Amino acid sequence: MSEVSAKENGVPVVDDGNNLPGDVETDEPDVLGFGSSSAGFRNRKSVAKMSVDAGALFYKMTHKKRGVCLILNNEKFFVPGLKDRSGTQADRDNLRKTFKDLGFEVITHDNLTCSATIKEVKEVAERDHSDCDCFVMCVLSHGEEGVIFATDAPYKHDQIFNPFTADNCPTLAGKPKMFFLQACQGSRLDAGLTMATQVDSSPSYKIPVHADFLVAYSTIPGFYSWRNTGKGSWFVQALVLELQESGMLYDILTLLTFVNRRVAIDFESNVPDNTLMHAKKQVPFITFMLTRLVKFSFKEPS
Repeated sequence: MSEVSAKENGVPVVDDGNNLPGDVETDEPDVLGFGSSSAGFRNRKSVAKMSVDAGALFYKMTHKKRGVCLILNNEKFFVPGLKDRSGTQADRDNLRKTFKDLGFEVITHDNLTCSATIKEVKEVAERDHSDCDCFVMCVLSHGEEGVIFATDAPYKHDQIFNPFTADNCPTLAGKPKMFFLQACQGSRLDAGLTMATQVDSSPSYKIPVHADFLVAYSTIPGFYSWRNTGKGSWFVQALVLELQESGMLYDILTLLTFVNRRVAIDFESNVPDNTLMHAKKQVPFITFMLTRLVKFSFKEPS
């Protein structure tokens, strides 16, 4: 799916002297969604040490380390029809700083092939995460419903989720595993609806292997996800802002509700020369199998 350009939120771009001739900030859609599970039935039994008791309301966030934040950023592609993703470096840099400030060990990779992507994900999953609070992965790329594109080929979502299930990665069992995916989930456009505002005056226990996951998609299945070529994607802009302002004040689901609001209300595409792409909206899509609340406590940055 090719990308379409737009000016930022209807506001003309002002040349501050730092732009090269011809440089214009634009909004572009990233052309991802739910993939069907390919895990099948697992017969082996797994035993993992649990970090909190069954009745705990919050995940334990006082381990020695916060954990790994893996950022997979794709700007260049060798797939016919996929344009370069201008502005994604801003997303990568902002995410790297934000999660580093939250105490994560940030690992960043740019422009990996499909095989290299899966290899890196498996290598991170095979690490010992015993001393870690949680795990985060951010993927910035093109997508279609059910798949994400590496530089040379697509892969299914399960291929990056499954290595971290409790049976495959026992040192993360019972700990939150959070995925933030900036990519399209299809080619439909959201025209929005104008609204008028009215104000009225410790024993052991078993867990499912797919528990403790959170997946935040930048848009709902079947729809475009927009990105500004100068500032980065709408979703990552909002996510970074909420984490920077309130990352240790609220639990992650509350923060993501605020992210949804920012994206839904504060952003709108502006493509005056293309009425089909003009004045379009977007809202992120959050799915989770968390069994407790995730709230970041203070930890020295890695």
